[in-house]
Amino acid sequence: MPNQDQVLNPTAAQAYYDGFGKKQDSQGFYEDPALDDLVAHASFEDSRCVFEFGCGTGKFAARLLEKHLSPSANYFGIDVSRVMVDLAKRRLAAYGERAQVTLSDGSVRFPLSDHSADRIVSSYVLDLLSEADIERFFSESHRVLTPGGYVCIASLTRGIGVSSRIVSFLWTSVFRLNPALVGGCRPIQVDAFVNPQAWQVVHRRVVTPFGVPSEVLILRRSN
Repeated sequence: MPNQDQVLNPTAAQAYYDGFGKKQDSQGFYEDPALDDLVAHASFEDSRCVFEFGCGTGKFAARLLEKHLSPSANYFGIDVSRVMVDLAKRRLAAYGERAQVTLSDGSVRFPLSDHSADRIVSSYVLDLLSEADIERFFSESHRVLTPGGYVCIASLTRGIGVSSRIVSFLWTSVFRLNPALVGGCRPIQVDAFVNPQAWQVVHRRVVTPFGVPSEVLILRRSN
């Protein structure tokens, strides 16, 4: 695994994604198949409150609100980038009070009370974080989720076939050279951070559209 000290700090991540802006949606060629798989196994239709850690442009939130969440369900998202938050707010404006987006200070601390959400979503964010912050993410997820609630993750990961292993190797090499060249993202294995005493694996799959490997992981809060 790449040196964890290389990850972008919150200020650097904010600057990068402020500049990236709408271009974030161009990554759908490899992100969307992973998110399709996540949606197929996360039972969002049963959700009452979704929290998204790293909402980006609000593209996935809009998909949930339009196609998968019940009319009575609420969505709350945060992001470290002011530009992303502004884009998401505009994209979700039609949903009124049901959809709230706010700026994060970059810390892995969810602005929610205990047991207040039944779905936590994070797509292509954990691969930006240090190992310590990934562990904090799971701790916060366990605190915020209702018993039996799901944490739903999509992340860059290690390859499982020849082409995806080559892509993973090249991506990791560029990250080691300069994390900013790949937006601070690098292939990780999220399930290695899962405490089996706290979480039950509902679904795990690695998808590799265009050779880019993504881990889809859905976990149920055990206690």
